Amino acid sequence: MPPPSLIATIFDEEAIAQLLCTLGQDFARTATGRRVQIMRTSMTTLTQTWMTLLLSNVFPSDHNSNLPLPKCQLVYAILTRMSVHVAQVIADAIYLFAGMPATRHPLDPDKSNRALGFPALITGLFQSFGIPVTPSKVIRPPITRAFIEKYCTPRQAQDDAHQAADAPPPPRQADPAGSLGMERYL
Repeated sequence: MPPPSLIATIFDEEAIAQLLCTLGQDFARTATGRRVQIMRTSMTTLTQTWMTLLLSNVFPSDHNSNLPLPKCQLVYAILTRMSVHVAQVIADAIYLFAGMPATRHPLDPDKSNRALGFPALITGLFQSFGIPVTPSKVIRPPITRAFIEKYCTPRQAQDDAHQAADAPPPPRQADPAGSLGMERYL
């Protein structure tokens, strides 16, 4: 992983906040002022849509009320049209997920407290080999306009038809020398 100074060069947290947050909103911060995540209520519709896609399909998580800084960097890279090595992002996510220890549900020790990893991928692979599938957990529906309007519209702006801030900026090239947490995928 490159030094923090290189990370700051590639990803300007102010620019990330301006693109991903609604007007007047910013990252949630630690007590020392370090930016750590953007809460769903602070995100634009477009950011919420990408967060839903990533947390449903690339980084399995049952917890989707915020987007940690490294994932904010990935959404920023996507929205600014940086080149992203998607296959490596997915491969690393699968590797990390597979290596996570199982956790038990606090109220029912026979149940896992962990997100179902890559349900659409696993179900699709089973079905492609003719194995009958009856998922015990509902797979999230496709991300459609109705889904976005219901789940991804900022609470305070639901009456607004469109937000000008949702338009992505023009394409930008990634720094070819950089390779870091999320930056290594650029």
